[in-house]
Amino acid sequence: MATSGTYTYNPALGEIVLYAYMNIGIRPTSVVQEHMEAARMATNMMLARWSNQGVNLWAVDLVETALVEGQATYDVDASTIMILDAYMRIDDGVSNPIDRVILPVSRTEYASYPNKENRGFSTTFWFDRLIAPTVTLWPVPDGASAQFLRYYRVRRIQDAEMANGQTVEVPYPWLEAFADGLAYRLARIWQPQMAPGLKGQADESYNIAALQNIEQANVYISPMLSGYWRG
Repeated sequence: MATSGTYTYNPALGEIVLYAYMNIGIRPTSVVQEHMEAARMATNMMLARWSNQGVNLWAVDLVETALVEGQATYDVDASTIMILDAYMRIDDGVSNPIDRVILPVSRTEYASYPNKENRGFSTTFWFDRLIAPTVTLWPVPDGASAQFLRYYRVRRIQDAEMANGQTVEVPYPWLEAFADGLAYRLARIWQPQMAPGLKGQADESYNIAALQNIEQANVYISPMLSGYWRG
């Protein structure tokens, strides 16, 4: 077999844009600066939509924050879309670090806590999704030993720009979904009569990619059965 033996195909954003325009009947020789500027805006708007539609596994990373005794609230990077799993790491510098999962609470639940300054081992967190987001722990860290908040977050997908042959921060299985989604958005601007048909194709490509954008692990649910007595 005379195959390439490579796995590096990753077209620049400009190439994908020209392909998307060809899908709506606009030949590359007809593309002008106005077309490219519309494509840049459409691309970044689509990536913002993707951040709202689900967990983009390629944009998940682990953040660690050193905790301070008596400090409940900590800044979160503004590129954070959501916090997935969080845990406390206790490190006394002698034995191996110990990790314990903590659970999220809503603003309403946090507001219901009567003593928000209560100190101890933190068991819950409230992620306040502001423009400058924060995370608040309860109970407040007591400083008994070195403590760190560690959490997996979904961050923004990096901005898409065409300068210098830049590529888009999407993995290979998502390239078709990206191109089809961009073609639909560009059709809404330049070929509105084609947009309804292209939307169906864009949705299909997105759904196919989203089906494999999951962690391949089993989930087990076991009921807790125990005796119940009423005295």
